[in-house]
Amino acid sequence: MSYNCHHLLSPLPSPHSPRSIQKPLTTPPPTSRTPPKSTSQPPSWVEALRSRTRSNHFPEAISTYIEMTVSGARPDCFAFPAALTAAAGLRDLETGEQIHAAAVKFGYGSSSVTVANTLVNMYGKCGRIGDARKVFDRITERDQVSWNSYIATLCRFEMWEQALEAFRAMQMEDMEPPSSFTLVSVALACSNLGVIHGFRLGKQLHGYSLRMDDQKTFTNNALMAMYAKLGRIDDSRAVFESSLDRDIVSWNTMISSFSQSDWFSEALDFFRFMVLEGVELDSVTIASVLPACSHLERLDFGKEIHAYVLRNNGLIENSFVGSALVDMYCNCRDIESGWRVFDRISGRRIELWNAMISGYTRNGFVEKALILFIEMIEVAGLLPNTTTMASVMPACVQCEAFSSKESIHGYVVKLGFEENRYVQNALMDMYSRMGKIDISENIFDSMEDKDRVSWNTMITGYVLSGCHSDALVLLHEMQRVENNKTRRKNNDVVDKNGGFYKPNSITLMTVLPGCAALAALAKGKEIHAYAIRNMLASDVTVGSALVDMYAKSGCLNLSRKVFDEMPTRNVITWNVLIMAYGMHGKGEEALELFKKMEAEPNEVTFIALFAACSHSGLINEGLTLFYRMKNDHGIEPTSDHYACVVDLLGRARRLEEAYELVKTMPAELDKVFAWSSLLGACRIHQNLELGEVAADNLLRLEPNVASHYVLISNIYSSAGLWNKATEVRKNMRQMGVKKEPGCSWIELRDEVHKFMAGDESHPQTEQLHAFLERLSDKMRKEGYVPDTSCVLHDVDDDEKENLLCGHSERLAIAFGILNTAPGTTVRVAKNLRVCNDCHVATKYISKIMEREIIVRDVRRFHHFKEGTCSCGDYW
Repeated sequence: MSYNCHHLLSPLPSPHSPRSIQKPLTTPPPTSRTPPKSTSQPPSWVEALRSRTRSNHFPEAISTYIEMTVSGARPDCFAFPAALTAAAGLRDLETGEQIHAAAVKFGYGSSSVTVANTLVNMYGKCGRIGDARKVFDRITERDQVSWNSYIATLCRFEMWEQALEAFRAMQMEDMEPPSSFTLVSVALACSNLGVIHGFRLGKQLHGYSLRMDDQKTFTNNALMAMYAKLGRIDDSRAVFESSLDRDIVSWNTMISSFSQSDWFSEALDFFRFMVLEGVELDSVTIASVLPACSHLERLDFGKEIHAYVLRNNGLIENSFVGSALVDMYCNCRDIESGWRVFDRISGRRIELWNAMISGYTRNGFVEKALILFIEMIEVAGLLPNTTTMASVMPACVQCEAFSSKESIHGYVVKLGFEENRYVQNALMDMYSRMGKIDISENIFDSMEDKDRVSWNTMITGYVLSGCHSDALVLLHEMQRVENNKTRRKNNDVVDKNGGFYKPNSITLMTVLPGCAALAALAKGKEIHAYAIRNMLASDVTVGSALVDMYAKSGCLNLSRKVFDEMPTRNVITWNVLIMAYGMHGKGEEALELFKKMEAEPNEVTFIALFAACSHSGLINEGLTLFYRMKNDHGIEPTSDHYACVVDLLGRARRLEEAYELVKTMPAELDKVFAWSSLLGACRIHQNLELGEVAADNLLRLEPNVASHYVLISNIYSSAGLWNKATEVRKNMRQMGVKKEPGCSWIELRDEVHKFMAGDESHPQTEQLHAFLERLSDKMRKEGYVPDTSCVLHDVDDDEKENLLCGHSERLAIAFGILNTAPGTTVRVAKNLRVCNDCHVATKYISKIMEREIIVRDVRRFHHFKEGTCSCGDYW
């Protein structure tokens, strides 16, 4: 039905205007009886029937109706509505049709507007929109309830535009103005027409309610819910604040709106105000505010709410409250408390099982998640729904014991969920984590009904697969794309049904690591500005990602500024900044930050500390932390901690101690990373003997990892053992192992430029090489001598010098200097360790060109300025 919804209240003809709606029958249908003027049955039957219906005791009400008819009592215009309401409440179409037939038999089919109104409602609730429409069309004299019942039925079937057409037609009838019940249904219709048309029509409806002086509480509640669903939280709050008579629904609507719009701090604030106002909390309040505690990781606040739930009998048995509590505890990493809540609830509905399965998965207990999934099916006898499958699929992909991961996709198809959006999102995530990003792309492209989670999942998939440029491109598309499926409005991607894909905290948290990986500072700043404008910067996950992004883009001061301005910090935030200080060679600052840490340190904290000590030469401090971490903080050293300490010792030339530490590692720990750290140290300090020992162990444990072959080959090459180096590379080819090529990138005017060693595909290649040749002459005059030992090929010295000039980081630096104004800081990122010669050369370049040059390699940052490097040549 084509209808232009731009003018909700205008008197344009519509399919349901008096000129087009089927005319009501002017005479009642033929019947052998006419409606009596007074009831003949004892009043006790009708009163009992109506009482049970009003109490929602629908089965008892139907039984009363049957007993009444069996006894010979004749139902009337009071009995039929009560019986039909009971049938509607039970969604019992067969009983409802029988009662309808009896009503027609006794002459109440269309002549009694009360009976007819109840029939419209009954057929609507029983899923028969066609029959509801027929009954409505045959009502002799429609009243306000007739229209309200019909409009509500259209809304129940999500026929939003038809509901608005009926509302307009209603106003053209000669009857009293629409009531609050009417406006509630129309507000629901407006909220489902999308952010553009829905908001325009919603404002008209709001204005109409003000002109009608309708200030009833449930009207205002409906308007608040409408504005919130359309993304207009400020308008929703304005309606709340202007309401004179608020009830619990008003408060719940606002708290739920804040939580669903990611305004978590505001949700907690309103919850506090609600408690101070003395409003009694119900299950909806609890289920609405707990997600805010969960997202902000306010475990203390969540525990207080849990205590309130336990003090108020009945709340804990509510499935939504129980599920929200489990989710809150699991999201705050208190998995044991989440399990206790789950275990103590007797009547577990599927929502509760889903929350526990999801909690196990999020916290890495993937085998427990799968066991619980099987228990839910086999023991509890529950059939998985789409939420179950979306929760269990990440566990399938992470669980090593579950080898046939694609089989879960087949199970999804068997259940008939393959076209469900939530399941498709989970499938995209699963295939991305399996390294099959092409399948994820196919699923994403085939989706007709994408939501914000779909976009976030695909962006995450690109980041996980190392396709950071694709992630940024997709973020750009998410905000701006316009094609046959979408249209753009105020930087929100709007689908054809009116839904919007505004990037949220999850989007930003996901894409910011891509900016960090590419050193895309301009794009990162743009995202930061977006976060501030949309009140997302205070979110702990977004704030932590911003701290990381600025640190990895070389802006340690901005990183610290964001950290200091965060209202809430968690252990991840502290770990990120400690790691940032370490990467920038500021080990002492990292240790000072650790002493001020407001969160309980975890395993990652010590990895960050050991890395900081390693890059700054703080050997004794690092060793002290290592040997005291268990006693002081209750953290058992893992294989990662041992690898970090081996690196710490290796960089300081204490290779024998590092070797002894590897040998004394507990047998149950994986030694791969420790041997790799030792081999890397042997490469730096040219220790051939220990290098061969480390390489032998690594190639036995991981024969297919290219970096192990490359390091030992480089040790041989540096020692002039070309035959051995050639033999290693020959073995690599036979094993099908390929070396990762050196790659550097630099951002210029919101575009990332990538360079590879010897690559001549960049449009400015000739200019770059010519510039580097001129620069080399100036460098030699300043005393630069090329370190040809860094060229690991058996060629003459002239060729080695040419190869050095083609290193990817040098090309990127040259590009930055040629394309930016004098004095501009040049920021370059590289995927491998900077070679000794490029390190020396960059010091000369910074002095000659009077530029600060910041280079981030795979290990740390180097800040070159006026001929010196921040690392002090210790890296």
